[in-house]
Formats: sequence, structure tokens, C-alpha cells
Amino acid sequence: MVKRSDKVAEEIHKIISELLIKGLKDPRIGFLTITGVKVTPDLRQATVYFTVHGDDAAKKNSEAGLNSAKGYIRKEIGQALKLRFTPEVTFKYDTSLDYGQHIESILKEIGATDDGDNS
Repeated sequence: MVKRSDKVAEEIHKIISELLIKGLKDPRIGFLTITGVKVTPDLRQATVYFTVHGDDAAKKNSEAGLNSAKGYIRKEIGQALKLRFTPEVTFKYDTSLDYGQHIESILKEIGATDDGDNS
């Protein structure tokens, strides 16, 4: 059984992804991907997780650009969803991909130092 907040989260994900494809006019927003959206059960808060292709400066610039476009994004969500209350949008950088790459590099390092001798 799917909760209503999960359905709303999926719709918010689609709306924000379409806005990014169309292109927000803020030049600070780089090549980013929305990795997930979590909405509280009362549908008042939405946390949008994103990743950025680039370095730390690109991450900070994209986050600043998203935060400055927060009002426009919320307005677009409100027009598309027609809920009683439009969720307050919060953007957070998703560190799970960085963590996964770190674990992968550790496993490769272990595999490179392992000579295959199990004695």
C-alpha cells in the first residue's frame, strides 16, 4: 500500500526534474540530478536530495542557486499539484553517492593489495 506522501514525493520529483530540464535561469545551477524527495506525512515539508557533477564549488553554487529559486519552484509545485497547502521545499546535497565511491575505492585498494594467497 502506497502512502499519499510517497505519491506527492514522486510528483514533486517529476516537477522539479522538468524545471531543471527546461532550465532555471540561475547560472549557478550546474549539471545536477535529483536523487530523491521525502515528504512529511502531513504534506507540509518536502526535502529534495540532489547530486552535482563537479567539485565542491559546483556543489555550493548549485545549492545556492536552488535555494534562490526556491520560491519559483514552490509556486510551480503548487500550480501542478493543487494541494490545500504547498509543501515548503528544502534542498540537501545527497552524500550517498560520494560515500559509495569512497567505499568502492577502499575495496579496489584492498583488492590491489591482496595477492590471492590465503595461507
